[in-house]
Amino acid sequence: MGLHPRIEKGRGGGDGPLKICLLTYRGNPTCGGQGVYVKYLSGALKDLGHEVDVISGPPYPELKEGVRLHRLPGLDLYNPDHLFKVRDYSDLLSPLNSLEFLSMCTGGFPEPFTFGWRVFGYFRHRHPSYDVVHDNQCLAYGLLGLPRLGFPVVATIHHPITVDREVEMSAARNILKKFKVRRWYSFIAMQRRVVRRLRRIITVSECSRRDISREFTVPEDRFRVVPNGINTDWFHPLPGIARKPHHVITTNSADTPLKGLRYLLEAVDALRRKRPIHLTVIGEPKKGGEVARLIARLRLGDCVSFTGRIPAEAFARHYAEATLAVVPSLYEGFGMPAGEAMACGVPVIATTGGALPEVVGEAGLLVPPGDSPALAEAIAALLDDEGKRRALSRAGMERVRRSLTWRHAAERTVAVYREAMGDHR
Repeated sequence: MGLHPRIEKGRGGGDGPLKICLLTYRGNPTCGGQGVYVKYLSGALKDLGHEVDVISGPPYPELKEGVRLHRLPGLDLYNPDHLFKVRDYSDLLSPLNSLEFLSMCTGGFPEPFTFGWRVFGYFRHRHPSYDVVHDNQCLAYGLLGLPRLGFPVVATIHHPITVDREVEMSAARNILKKFKVRRWYSFIAMQRRVVRRLRRIITVSECSRRDISREFTVPEDRFRVVPNGINTDWFHPLPGIARKPHHVITTNSADTPLKGLRYLLEAVDALRRKRPIHLTVIGEPKKGGEVARLIARLRLGDCVSFTGRIPAEAFARHYAEATLAVVPSLYEGFGMPAGEAMACGVPVIATTGGALPEVVGEAGLLVPPGDSPALAEAIAALLDDEGKRRALSRAGMERVRRSLTWRHAAERTVAVYREAMGDHR
């Protein structure tokens, strides 16, 4: 098969504009970091003058004006409005939909697999015209068919999902729960096979590059490190808002052991016995989950509050009211909450888990992951040192401005696209 028509015509050669397709199997920013990545990277690529389409499964992303969205409907089995249910049983007449439903019924997570085949079918039947296709951590078998159809392919892997699996396996309290965790993460075998066939892989930190290379047995020279950006339109200092004394903030968009909220709650429990302290958690705990049980057991209801889901424009105000921010994760492939707090001028305490030291640099305090006493000591020290807080606030804002905007990320990503196009030729 010949090269893709746009490549044959020389579109995108040199420094010219590209026609880019971004893939995401679920794109809504409220569903996690992948939706945030697609939303802001696509917008930044558009601002650089490139033509950008996003192909997404449900829930669909919110995109900047001028970025086109192509919806690939699926069963959307994890939609809270019809959780684990099929809205129209005639949809199960499709073999792919039937497979998706049965996999969900047996405890699997089939969305990446089925989205990949839907993407391959879309490209095979519609023959769209793109210079490059950029997959956002779907890493499904269908992706491997796109180069055969003439499309250079790049994939982003934010961090090795094997880390999530192992942390949840460790937290599982019995054999049945361990089996459920292993079944849920069974898609990792597919992702490992697909990654080994890709020639250009973007990841968001040097730590992720090393860990993904080790976990998936992929040579490090196939990776290009492109740090995520911080949306400084939403995350920036708000003058005129007084910071609340003794007020700590953290983000916990996913109630999972990997985020380390348990250790921060234990630190707050130790501190409140000696001093005033209040913790605001941006997010909401899972009903009956480990976090909710721990708060009840420690009787933290009077000094811990949850915001629930909030709109993007509300984040900056919560940060403006906080004395300091804590990122207690056991592991992060990047660590968006740390960068967002820094952009808002909030002094940051983070762990050394994963890539967090790369994001924070000298602009925050670092403690070992999973160490409640160390967190408590760092929080107390920073609450008591106004001068240190001011210095970290200035350093964090400057670090984001200098190297962690979405424009920086888009420029570096385009460089990887051009490499992939050269490989494909």
